[in-house]
Amino acid sequence: MRIRVFALMIVAAVLTLGQTPVVTTGGVVNGASFVSGQPITGGSLVSIFGSNFASAIAGADSIPLSTSLGGVTVNFINGNNSTPAPLLFVNSTQINAQVPWNLVPPGTSQSVNVVVNTGTGSSTPVTVGVGPFSPGIFTIGTLAAAQNVDGTLAQPPGSIPGRDTHPAKIGDTIIIYATGLGAVDSAIADGGIPPSGKLINTQTVPVILIGGMTAHVSFSGLSPQFVGVNQLNVEVPNVAPGSAVSLQIQVGGINTPSNITMAVSQ
Repeated sequence: MRIRVFALMIVAAVLTLGQTPVVTTGGVVNGASFVSGQPITGGSLVSIFGSNFASAIAGADSIPLSTSLGGVTVNFINGNNSTPAPLLFVNSTQINAQVPWNLVPPGTSQSVNVVVNTGTGSSTPVTVGVGPFSPGIFTIGTLAAAQNVDGTLAQPPGSIPGRDTHPAKIGDTIIIYATGLGAVDSAIADGGIPPSGKLINTQTVPVILIGGMTAHVSFSGLSPQFVGVNQLNVEVPNVAPGSAVSLQIQVGGINTPSNITMAVSQ
């Protein structure tokens, strides 16, 4: 009897390891905001949620990013064209990937299929829309990843464990990290970052609202350090100070969520 039970346990384990990957319906979302139901955009970061992906956690350790990580690949399929996605992170239920830059012609909106492949098979294709813009602000909870010039985050003191924080002052320039701001003015390879010393600008400068007021944007482009990440250099307008001042991006008729905040002082 013990032998039979042990054998059944082995069979169950093998079946678990051999399960086909599944992408959750609506599970391909903006990699910064996790907002679903909106288009994704070439060059942006997305998170893919589902099950039976990687058997262990794996993260990218080199740039340009590889299109295979932890035995997982992701393909974006547009008609007869299948393009592998650069991967940043995989585990059993989540994949962080970059949408290939030239997945659809610039400025157009189309539907494509997303397929996750592992050593045990391929997921059923999930259809997602691809459009010119899909803005998302990187956050910690609802606190924006808005960086002061001294490298601290523009949030209330002590609000983020392990990080130095203090409010931004009116008139200061802050750096906002986002994704999905669309086409850029220089070609860049999938999974890559700008060449050293080269600024790559977005073709469209988004509207940034801080406390409901339009902020001056001195730079809108690609981060020189992070794949698929947009960097916005923005001047804090003369808003009412507070520990939870709203921060939004508007571009292409799409707004980022209204509950994202930063801290501002006089």
